[in-house]
Amino acid sequence: MERKFHCPVEATVSVINGKWKLLIIRELLKGPRRFSQIQRSIPGITQKMLTKQLRELERDGLIKRKVYPQVPPKVEYSLTPLGESLKEVLEAMHRWGEMYIKLTSKSSGS
Repeated sequence: MERKFHCPVEATVSVINGKWKLLIIRELLKGPRRFSQIQRSIPGITQKMLTKQLRELERDGLIKRKVYPQVPPKVEYSLTPLGESLKEVLEAMHRWGEMYIKLTSKSSGS
């Protein structure tokens, strides 16, 4: 199913929307992670929500899931080159968030 977007910003927001996807991507920028590692690194995310978000990110081509044939099964998630390309976006959001926190904490202390 091909999705239609009215502008590039809409496409970007559509793919990384939600509270958790950017945090998952942030973790995977550090390297491949197992499900439990991702879940531990994101306080408040449920197993059900993490599973849903990982499936959507995989569907959208941002992450890949590798299953190792062993007992018990081992599954690792990592970013695809397309997912890696979001690094600059996250870095820009990080800088903006730092500025926002700094500016709003000064104004709320007045």
